[in-house]
Amino acid sequence: MAGAGLRAAARRWLLCGGHGGPRAASSSPSCPGCGPPGPGAHCPGVPRSAPAQAPTSGADLSAHLWARYQDMRRLVHDLLPPEVCSLLNPAAIYANNEISLRDVEVYGFDYDYTLAQYADALHPEIFSTARDILIEHYKYPEGIRKYDYNPSFAIRGLHYDIQKSLLMKIDAFHYVQLGTAYRGLQPVPDEEVIELYGGTQHIPLYQMSGFYGKGPSIKQFMDIFSLPEMALLSCVVDYFLGHSLEFDQAHLYKDVTDAIRDVHVKGLMYQWIEQDMEKYILRGDETFAVLSRLVAHGKQLFLITNSPFSFVDKGMRHMVGPDWRQLFDVVIVQADKPSFFTDRRKKLDEKGSLQWDRITRLEKGKIYRQGNLFDFLRLTEWRGPRVLYFGDHLYSDLADLMLRHGWRTGAIIPELEREIRIINTEQYMHSLTWQQALTGLLERMQTYQDAESRQVLAAWMKERQELRCITKALFNAQFGSIFRTFHNPTYFSRRLVRFSDLYMASLSCLLNYRVDFTFYPRRTPLQHEAPLWMDQLCTGCMKTPFLGDMAHIR
Repeated sequence: MAGAGLRAAARRWLLCGGHGGPRAASSSPSCPGCGPPGPGAHCPGVPRSAPAQAPTSGADLSAHLWARYQDMRRLVHDLLPPEVCSLLNPAAIYANNEISLRDVEVYGFDYDYTLAQYADALHPEIFSTARDILIEHYKYPEGIRKYDYNPSFAIRGLHYDIQKSLLMKIDAFHYVQLGTAYRGLQPVPDEEVIELYGGTQHIPLYQMSGFYGKGPSIKQFMDIFSLPEMALLSCVVDYFLGHSLEFDQAHLYKDVTDAIRDVHVKGLMYQWIEQDMEKYILRGDETFAVLSRLVAHGKQLFLITNSPFSFVDKGMRHMVGPDWRQLFDVVIVQADKPSFFTDRRKKLDEKGSLQWDRITRLEKGKIYRQGNLFDFLRLTEWRGPRVLYFGDHLYSDLADLMLRHGWRTGAIIPELEREIRIINTEQYMHSLTWQQALTGLLERMQTYQDAESRQVLAAWMKERQELRCITKALFNAQFGSIFRTFHNPTYFSRRLVRFSDLYMASLSCLLNYRVDFTFYPRRTPLQHEAPLWMDQLCTGCMKTPFLGDMAHIR
């Protein structure tokens, strides 16, 4: 197994002192490769009685650094046997919080991108239709029509600074990831980005998105439907800049978002899907299998969606059959989330217009419109952690349910499947592991500050940056992974962890688990807790009792 290979390679390396021959004397009074020690410093892996004098001349120090570099290269190669790849399952469910399905009695679902998974072929239709609306109804230049949808340009979770026309990726600490800021279709130099934000990469909290991803001047694109919106926005800005046309950034942004909204409000997207469900709806049979299985085990189901009933009805008939409504105890359409979860004024309605008569009970098989969660909770008494709700939008679907009402939540992240397949590749695994090892070596060797050593460290820093760019481009050439900004989580990842107990690529992942399965999140070490990181391993600074846990260290 991969874990056994990792442990065996590490033991071999420890016994050999980090290279192919017998253990040699330590290159410094602390441990191999750790550099000059501080007062009382000692590596647990090296006896105190066998110190060796560190090299002192520039040439010797440079040779010493490169020797440690080569040692680490060999170790990383030994640590990654071929079977170490493909460790992650794209069809797995990943837990942010411990949750037992045995305790869940009620399952709730959003419709779009949750019960109904859509093919990527939908995005070019949204893009081209909104583009034509801009030209024909908003009187934008005809030249914009030359732009086609590029599916590989943007990723979900990006931020857009309206006043600066900047599309960018921001990490969990509000820092712009350099190299991921675009104005139109062109990258903005790092120096210009830093200058635009007052000499820093940091975006102040007051400028950032509010609770629902909409700040005063910066918006976060959180749903999957926003991919064609980001692409169109970038293309329109690109045209205006390329033709030296003056434009008001705020008005341009509003026009593009209104054009995208028109595609939804006018029902155009619904029409395309209804006309060719085989083309646009994916995994319908798996959705049917999930719902049927839950009902067979005595679970109660409900549906709350913003989509209209006629559209949902046709889609559910296609996936589940004409009797789909019998699977659900409650169905609410046109709910107007997220205000459904916070606004007490809107009443449940059975006929399509607001009714102020109080509904005293919710009946199975009936369709309800609008309403609010407070009436829903009063009528159903479905409260707290025995309810598990699935949705794809972290803000509109999940945030209020978790934070205000204590429901358990599951996020549907279709991009997860592709990202895991990339993580499982040998190229990614080797690139990331070597990058981590090189980072640890840089941290420990920075104590050498003579001229020759600084040249070596500079060469390593350059290589590290190149590795980071290579790893980023494996996911997306412009913006990288939706989950990582180099070593930090993205702002999207931060929200994913905060607002979801579970996350998965599709609802069908539930079929891989028993209905009483308990999900246990892995204990991810905090920085001060980690007993054995890759960089510690590669410089010999580790405690051998933790070797048995090496299979869990990535």
